[in-house]
Amino acid sequence: MNLLGRSLATGHRAIRVGRGKFDIAVEPTPHGLLVRGTVSGRPGRVEVLRMPVPPVFLMNNWQSWGPTQKATPADTFPELGPIHAASPYGFSPFLGELLGRVWSDYFVAWEGGVLGFLASRIAHPFFVVEGAELVGYLDYFETTFDDPVPLEPLVVLGGGALEDLLDRYGSLVKSENRVRIGAWNPVGWCSWYHYFGDLAWGDVVANIEKARRLGRSFPIEVFQVDDGYETDIGDWLQAKPGYPGLDGLAAAITRHGFRAGIWTAPFSAAETSAIFAAHPNWMVAEGGRPKFAHRSWNRAIHALDLTRPDVQAHLHELFRALKKAGFTYFKIDFLFGSAMPGERSRRVTPIQAYREGLRVIRKAVGRSFVLGCGAPLLPSAGLVDGMRIGEDTAPYWKTRPSAFQGPNAYFALKNALLRQFMHRRFWLNDPDCLLLRDRKIELSRNERELYALASGALDNLVIDSDDLALIGDGERRLFRRVLGLRGGRSRVLGLLGDDAYLIRSTGGPAGDLSMVANLSDAPAPLGGQDLPPRSGALLPPRK
Repeated sequence: MNLLGRSLATGHRAIRVGRGKFDIAVEPTPHGLLVRGTVSGRPGRVEVLRMPVPPVFLMNNWQSWGPTQKATPADTFPELGPIHAASPYGFSPFLGELLGRVWSDYFVAWEGGVLGFLASRIAHPFFVVEGAELVGYLDYFETTFDDPVPLEPLVVLGGGALEDLLDRYGSLVKSENRVRIGAWNPVGWCSWYHYFGDLAWGDVVANIEKARRLGRSFPIEVFQVDDGYETDIGDWLQAKPGYPGLDGLAAAITRHGFRAGIWTAPFSAAETSAIFAAHPNWMVAEGGRPKFAHRSWNRAIHALDLTRPDVQAHLHELFRALKKAGFTYFKIDFLFGSAMPGERSRRVTPIQAYREGLRVIRKAVGRSFVLGCGAPLLPSAGLVDGMRIGEDTAPYWKTRPSAFQGPNAYFALKNALLRQFMHRRFWLNDPDCLLLRDRKIELSRNERELYALASGALDNLVIDSDDLALIGDGERRLFRRVLGLRGGRSRVLGLLGDDAYLIRSTGGPAGDLSMVANLSDAPAPLGGQDLPPRSGALLPPRK
């Protein structure tokens, strides 16, 4: 194993690599070695580490919607071609050059070993399979550092079970980023997966009233209005016709005793929006013109330049206004665009710019709950309270058997299982919404129960997204059962298996518990039983 072109060994050394000067120290840490240091000059893309590639490993994508999944050096992901056209930076800041290759952002894990960067404050860390070798890089986006800046720390762990080493890696990330986990693990309702963009004010009112009447039989705490209330992407304080002002929207929620939640994509601006028309110079640029970030809502979306003082003032005023209106739960979405390469007002890396934007929001909302989504993962650690850690769920199980699929319940739940080690270390995990209704949905009863029970056993956020008029006695019982599973310290075993996993939770109000989760399309022998396809079951307590 080589570090910056030299043999990996403990001690201190100064190394020049290209136009960068590195001052590094390698020191022992439990189960391995920890690399720290500084870098100055114009390092560009630096080869940090090179080693033989494991035959089977967990790869990880850079943002919420990409997967953590089992991979081999021979894998390719051809489905990314169409995604690249719609979202050039959706699955990597360098997606164009990585198409058809195997790469992993932030960490790689295999049975008996983990390589992981502990932070992404300045550079983007990633690994690429190159022939028979795994190569770790730090990309500084051609930014010049006149004075030394911290190197993204790297840990090399070995000599233990995969799950133990991932837990250790997660704990080191927590310490490095000074992550603080709040006492509140939200339970709530979200409008998106029943109404999508067609949400009308009458739908909001009807569900608030229904939630109030359900009371303790369906005990939600936060009522979150998702995409569909705004006039356009970027114009967050202008509600569409038929809605009251946002203060009226929040008041309608809070007067019934719920915390008011609101969705925004605060770093995005549609080409059709008022903010884009008024301030095209606020956008990340290319060749002096606003740069295309992604295509969503059937229109081109641009990303705000988060280094501009006027953009930062706009963000601060936006979130102060939302908080003053009565909102205390903020789901912030489509964040990855602001971390793409491009021209900005100051010569910082896109990662630095992204983190500046998150810090502005945090300062504006104070101790309110911030849930990231569509977000670069490691750069967000320590700056959000919760994080969506998978692709959108959907009212159906699976569209097609591929590595990078469109939204579906299978893919969302799989990410929740394989990224469980991030929970209560990076943030609180959001596995995406439960869908409990048995009408206007393609999910079977087994699939709905599997998703719901696993979310509870994982101690994740629990957010329902149904028209509450469709919630009957059975759905209410399942919801309360899910909530009763939370509160323990959970881990997932079988991470390199084939869609069959064991969840173990200890120390929670329900006592120690185990759950088997079979996501596959075939029966699986788990926990001493043959579990039907796409189903889960709680095991009897171990004696």
